[in-house]
Amino acid sequence: MHNAFLSYLDEVARQGSIRKAAGVLNVSSTSVNRKILSVEDSLGIRLFDRSAEGVELTAAGKIVLEHCRKTLYDFNAVKMIIDDIRDLRTGHLSVMTLDSFTFSVLPKILDRFSENYPGISLSVKASVPDMITEAVASGDVDFGVNFTKDSHPAIRIILEKSAPFGIVMRPDHPLAEKNLIKVDDLAGYPLVRTEDARGRNSILDQEMKSATTKLATHIYTNALAIAKQAIFSNHAIGIYTKIGFLEEIENRELVFVPLALKNLGDYKIGLVTSASSSIDPAKRLFISTVERTLKNLRFEP
Repeated sequence: MHNAFLSYLDEVARQGSIRKAAGVLNVSSTSVNRKILSVEDSLGIRLFDRSAEGVELTAAGKIVLEHCRKTLYDFNAVKMIIDDIRDLRTGHLSVMTLDSFTFSVLPKILDRFSENYPGISLSVKASVPDMITEAVASGDVDFGVNFTKDSHPAIRIILEKSAPFGIVMRPDHPLAEKNLIKVDDLAGYPLVRTEDARGRNSILDQEMKSATTKLATHIYTNALAIAKQAIFSNHAIGIYTKIGFLEEIENRELVFVPLALKNLGDYKIGLVTSASSSIDPAKRLFISTVERTLKNLRFEP
Protein backbone atom coordinates (compact mmCIF):
# COMPACT_ATOMS: atom_id res chain seq x y z
CA MET A 1 0.00 0.00 0.00
CA HIS A 2 1.19 3.53 -0.70
CA ASN A 3 -0.03 7.12 -0.59
CA ALA A 4 -2.21 6.87 -3.72
CA PHE A 5 -4.07 3.86 -2.39
CA LEU A 6 -4.71 5.55 0.96
CA SER A 7 -6.40 8.45 -0.82
CA TYR A 8 -8.26 6.15 -3.23
CA LEU A 9 -9.68 3.95 -0.48
CA ASP A 10 -10.73 6.92 1.61
CA GLU A 11 -12.53 8.67 -1.24
CA VAL A 12 -14.23 5.52 -2.60
CA ALA A 13 -15.57 4.81 0.89
CA ARG A 14 -16.87 8.38 1.13
CA GLN A 15 -18.53 8.34 -2.30
CA GLY A 16 -19.73 4.74 -2.31
CA SER A 17 -18.66 4.66 -5.96
CA ILE A 18 -15.37 4.15 -7.74
CA ARG A 19 -16.50 6.36 -10.63
CA LYS A 20 -17.53 9.25 -8.36
CA ALA A 21 -14.32 8.94 -6.29
CA ALA A 22 -12.24 9.02 -9.48
CA GLY A 23 -13.97 12.23 -10.47
CA VAL A 24 -13.20 13.86 -7.13
CA LEU A 25 -9.59 12.67 -7.28
CA ASN A 26 -9.25 13.74 -10.92
CA VAL A 27 -7.91 10.34 -12.02
CA SER A 28 -9.38 7.61 -14.17
CA SER A 29 -11.81 5.15 -12.58
CA THR A 30 -9.71 2.36 -14.10
CA SER A 31 -6.65 3.50 -12.12
CA VAL A 32 -8.63 3.59 -8.88
CA ASN A 33 -10.20 0.19 -9.49
CA ARG A 34 -6.89 -1.44 -10.44
CA LYS A 35 -5.17 -0.12 -7.34
CA ILE A 36 -7.90 -1.39 -5.05
CA LEU A 37 -7.98 -4.80 -6.80
CA SER A 38 -4.18 -5.02 -6.49
CA VAL A 39 -4.27 -4.39 -2.75
CA GLU A 40 -7.17 -6.80 -2.29
CA ASP A 41 -5.13 -9.43 -4.09
CA SER A 42 -2.03 -8.81 -1.95
CA LEU A 43 -4.06 -8.93 1.27
CA GLY A 44 -6.12 -11.92 0.17
CA ILE A 45 -9.39 -10.26 1.17
CA ARG A 46 -12.09 -8.10 -0.41
CA LEU A 47 -12.27 -4.53 0.79
CA PHE A 48 -15.49 -3.69 -1.06
CA ASP A 49 -18.64 -5.52 -2.06
CA ARG A 50 -19.43 -4.40 -5.61
CA SER A 51 -22.92 -4.06 -7.05
CA ALA A 52 -24.72 -2.17 -9.82
CA GLU A 53 -25.52 0.59 -7.32
CA GLY A 54 -21.90 1.10 -6.30
CA VAL A 55 -19.54 -0.30 -3.68
CA GLU A 56 -19.82 -0.94 0.05
CA LEU A 57 -17.05 -1.63 2.52
CA THR A 58 -16.68 -5.16 3.85
CA ALA A 59 -15.90 -5.77 7.54
CA ALA A 60 -12.21 -6.12 6.63
CA GLY A 61 -12.45 -3.02 4.48
CA LYS A 62 -13.69 -0.98 7.44
CA ILE A 63 -10.65 -2.03 9.46
CA VAL A 64 -8.26 -1.15 6.63
CA LEU A 65 -10.05 2.17 6.07
CA GLU A 66 -9.65 3.11 9.74
CA HIS A 67 -5.92 2.44 9.46
CA CYS A 68 -5.69 4.42 6.20
CA ARG A 69 -7.49 7.45 7.60
CA LYS A 70 -5.28 7.49 10.68
CA THR A 71 -2.20 7.21 8.47
CA LEU A 72 -3.41 10.06 6.25
CA TYR A 73 -4.17 12.21 9.29
CA ASP A 74 -0.74 11.55 10.82
CA PHE A 75 0.98 12.22 7.50
CA ASN A 76 -0.84 15.51 7.00
CA ALA A 77 -0.03 16.57 10.58
CA VAL A 78 3.67 15.85 10.02
CA LYS A 79 3.58 17.66 6.67
CA MET A 80 2.16 20.76 8.36
CA ILE A 81 4.99 20.70 10.90
CA ILE A 82 7.57 20.31 8.15
CA ASP A 83 6.00 23.17 6.21
CA ASP A 84 6.14 25.34 9.33
CA ILE A 85 9.81 24.49 9.86
CA ARG A 86 10.63 25.16 6.21
CA ASP A 87 8.99 28.57 6.43
CA LEU A 88 10.60 29.42 9.76
CA ARG A 89 12.91 32.40 9.43
CA THR A 90 12.99 34.18 12.79
CA GLY A 91 12.20 33.51 16.41
CA HIS A 92 13.61 33.64 19.91
CA LEU A 93 14.11 31.01 22.60
CA SER A 94 15.16 31.41 26.23
CA VAL A 95 17.10 28.70 28.03
CA MET A 96 18.20 28.35 31.66
CA THR A 97 20.81 25.69 32.41
CA LEU A 98 23.05 24.30 35.09
CA ASP A 99 26.45 25.95 35.26
CA SER A 100 28.23 22.70 34.38
CA PHE A 101 26.10 22.19 31.25
CA THR A 102 26.70 25.79 30.18
CA PHE A 103 30.46 25.27 30.20
CA SER A 104 30.73 21.90 28.52
CA VAL A 105 27.75 20.79 26.43
CA LEU A 106 25.78 23.92 25.63
CA PRO A 107 28.45 25.47 23.36
CA LYS A 108 28.20 22.41 21.09
CA ILE A 109 24.41 22.78 20.96
CA LEU A 110 24.57 26.51 20.29
CA ASP A 111 27.14 26.11 17.51
CA ARG A 112 25.02 23.51 15.72
CA PHE A 113 21.74 25.36 16.26
CA SER A 114 23.06 28.77 15.19
CA GLU A 115 24.67 27.31 12.09
CA ASN A 116 21.47 25.58 10.97
CA TYR A 117 18.94 28.20 12.10
CA PRO A 118 20.67 31.61 12.17
CA GLY A 119 17.37 33.48 12.24
CA ILE A 120 16.40 32.15 15.68
CA SER A 121 18.05 34.05 18.52
CA LEU A 122 18.75 32.57 21.94
CA SER A 123 19.11 33.94 25.45
CA VAL A 124 20.97 31.68 27.88
CA LYS A 125 21.35 31.98 31.63
CA ALA A 126 23.21 29.68 34.01
CA SER A 127 21.53 29.02 37.35
CA VAL A 128 20.96 26.47 40.11
CA PRO A 129 18.40 23.60 40.17
CA ASP A 130 15.71 25.31 42.28
CA MET A 131 15.72 28.48 40.22
CA ILE A 132 15.65 26.55 36.94
CA THR A 133 12.63 24.60 38.17
CA GLU A 134 10.81 27.78 39.17
CA ALA A 135 11.59 29.58 35.90
CA VAL A 136 10.44 26.66 33.73
CA ALA A 137 7.32 25.93 35.77
CA SER A 138 6.23 29.58 35.60
CA GLY A 139 6.93 29.80 31.87
CA ASP A 140 9.55 32.52 32.31
CA VAL A 141 11.91 30.51 30.10
CA ASP A 142 11.17 28.19 27.19
CA PHE A 143 13.55 25.43 28.28
CA GLY A 144 15.56 24.36 31.26
CA VAL A 145 18.45 21.92 31.52
CA ASN A 146 18.23 20.47 34.99
CA PHE A 147 18.39 17.35 37.12
CA THR A 148 15.16 15.39 36.70
CA LYS A 149 15.16 13.26 39.87
CA ASP A 150 12.40 15.27 41.57
CA SER A 151 9.30 15.58 39.40
CA HIS A 152 7.28 18.80 39.29
CA PRO A 153 3.62 18.84 38.18
CA ALA A 154 4.11 21.97 36.09
CA ILE A 155 7.14 20.64 34.22
CA ARG A 156 7.38 18.23 31.31
CA ILE A 157 10.57 16.24 30.67
CA ILE A 158 11.35 16.30 26.95
CA LEU A 159 14.43 14.08 27.08
CA GLU A 160 16.94 12.97 29.69
CA LYS A 161 20.28 11.23 30.07
CA SER A 162 21.95 9.44 32.97
CA ALA A 163 24.40 11.68 34.86
CA PRO A 164 25.51 10.09 38.16
CA PHE A 165 27.56 11.93 40.77
CA GLY A 166 31.11 10.93 41.61
CA ILE A 167 34.45 12.31 42.69
CA VAL A 168 36.43 14.54 40.33
CA MET A 169 40.14 14.82 41.12
CA ARG A 170 43.62 15.01 39.68
CA PRO A 171 45.10 11.74 38.36
CA ASP A 172 47.79 11.82 41.08
CA HIS A 173 45.28 11.93 43.94
CA PRO A 174 45.37 8.91 46.32
CA LEU A 175 41.74 8.04 45.47
CA ALA A 176 42.21 8.25 41.70
CA GLU A 177 43.03 4.55 41.27
CA LYS A 178 39.81 3.33 42.88
CA ASN A 179 36.94 1.98 40.78
CA LEU A 180 34.35 3.04 43.35
CA ILE A 181 34.61 5.45 46.25
CA LYS A 182 32.73 5.07 49.53
CA VAL A 183 31.70 8.05 51.62
CA ASP A 184 34.07 6.95 54.37
CA ASP A 185 36.95 7.12 51.85
CA LEU A 186 36.47 10.89 51.71
CA ALA A 187 37.38 11.40 55.37
CA GLY A 188 40.22 13.86 55.71
CA TYR A 189 40.12 15.11 52.13
CA PRO A 190 38.90 18.70 51.62
CA LEU A 191 36.01 18.95 49.18
CA VAL A 192 34.65 21.53 46.77
CA ARG A 193 30.88 21.34 46.34
CA THR A 194 27.99 23.21 44.78
CA GLU A 195 25.48 25.29 46.67
CA ASP A 196 21.92 25.98 45.63
CA ALA A 197 19.87 29.16 45.71
CA ARG A 198 18.61 28.59 49.25
CA GLY A 199 21.88 28.71 51.11
CA ARG A 200 24.62 26.18 51.69
CA ASN A 201 22.42 23.09 51.20
CA SER A 202 23.49 21.37 48.01
CA ILE A 203 21.93 18.35 46.35
CA LEU A 204 24.58 16.30 48.11
CA ASP A 205 23.42 17.45 51.53
CA GLN A 206 19.95 16.16 50.72
CA GLU A 207 21.15 12.83 49.35
CA MET A 208 23.85 12.08 51.94
CA LYS A 209 21.90 12.70 55.14
CA SER A 210 22.56 9.15 56.30
CA ALA A 211 26.32 9.38 55.78
CA THR A 212 28.12 8.90 59.09
CA THR A 213 31.32 10.59 57.97
CA LYS A 214 31.34 14.34 58.29
CA LEU A 215 32.48 15.76 54.98
CA ALA A 216 35.24 18.32 55.21
CA THR A 217 34.03 20.85 52.68
CA HIS A 218 36.72 23.40 51.89
CA ILE A 219 34.86 25.45 49.29
CA TYR A 220 31.17 25.96 48.51
CA THR A 221 30.55 27.53 45.11
CA ASN A 222 27.99 27.71 42.32
CA ALA A 223 30.75 28.67 39.85
CA LEU A 224 32.28 25.74 38.01
CA ALA A 225 35.42 27.73 37.17
CA ILE A 226 36.20 28.11 40.87
CA ALA A 227 35.64 24.38 41.47
CA LYS A 228 37.96 23.47 38.61
CA GLN A 229 40.68 25.76 39.88
CA ALA A 230 40.46 24.24 43.37
CA ILE A 231 40.73 20.72 41.94
CA PHE A 232 43.57 21.52 39.55
CA SER A 233 45.46 23.25 42.38
CA ASN A 234 45.01 20.14 44.51
CA HIS A 235 43.30 22.19 47.21
CA ALA A 236 40.20 19.99 47.04
CA ILE A 237 38.45 17.17 45.27
CA GLY A 238 34.97 17.72 43.86
CA ILE A 239 31.67 15.87 44.14
CA TYR A 240 30.10 16.47 40.75
CA THR A 241 28.74 14.78 37.65
CA LYS A 242 31.07 14.42 34.67
CA ILE A 243 29.13 17.05 32.71
CA GLY A 244 31.26 20.08 33.54
CA PHE A 245 34.55 18.21 33.23
CA LEU A 246 34.14 16.22 30.01
CA GLU A 247 37.13 17.65 28.16
CA GLU A 248 39.48 17.46 31.15
CA ILE A 249 38.46 13.85 31.88
CA GLU A 250 38.81 12.85 28.25
CA ASN A 251 42.31 14.37 28.19
CA ARG A 252 43.18 12.62 31.48
CA GLU A 253 43.84 15.96 33.15
CA LEU A 254 41.21 14.97 35.71
CA VAL A 255 39.69 11.67 36.80
CA PHE A 256 36.08 10.78 37.62
CA VAL A 257 35.29 7.90 40.01
CA PRO A 258 31.66 7.06 40.90
CA LEU A 259 30.41 7.20 44.48
CA ALA A 260 29.09 4.05 46.14
CA LEU A 261 25.71 5.64 46.87
CA LYS A 262 22.81 4.34 44.78
CA ASN A 263 20.76 7.52 45.09
CA LEU A 264 23.61 9.61 43.66
CA GLY A 265 24.09 7.06 40.89
CA ASP A 266 20.49 7.40 39.75
CA TYR A 267 20.67 11.08 38.79
CA LYS A 268 19.72 12.15 35.28
CA ILE A 269 20.02 15.45 33.45
CA GLY A 270 17.22 16.48 31.17
CA LEU A 271 15.74 19.08 28.87
CA VAL A 272 12.50 20.32 30.43
CA THR A 273 9.75 22.75 29.54
CA SER A 274 6.51 24.01 31.05
CA ALA A 275 3.79 21.37 31.03
CA SER A 276 1.32 23.99 29.83
CA SER A 277 3.39 25.31 26.92
CA SER A 278 3.01 24.17 23.32
CA ILE A 279 5.89 22.89 21.21
CA ASP A 280 6.08 25.25 18.24
CA PRO A 281 8.43 24.72 15.25
CA ALA A 282 11.30 26.74 16.76
CA LYS A 283 11.14 24.67 19.93
CA ARG A 284 11.04 21.44 17.92
CA LEU A 285 14.22 22.45 16.15
CA PHE A 286 15.97 23.17 19.43
CA ILE A 287 14.81 19.87 20.95
CA SER A 288 16.10 18.01 17.92
CA THR A 289 19.49 19.74 18.18
CA VAL A 290 19.83 18.94 21.89
CA GLU A 291 18.83 15.33 21.27
CA ARG A 292 21.41 14.86 18.51
CA THR A 293 24.14 16.41 20.64
CA LEU A 294 23.42 14.39 23.79
CA LYS A 295 23.22 11.17 21.82
CA ASN A 296 26.99 11.24 21.25
CA LEU A 297 27.94 12.13 24.83
CA ARG A 298 28.41 9.83 27.81
CA PHE A 299 28.10 11.16 31.35
CA GLU A 300 28.43 7.80 33.05
CA PRO A 301 31.77 6.31 34.26
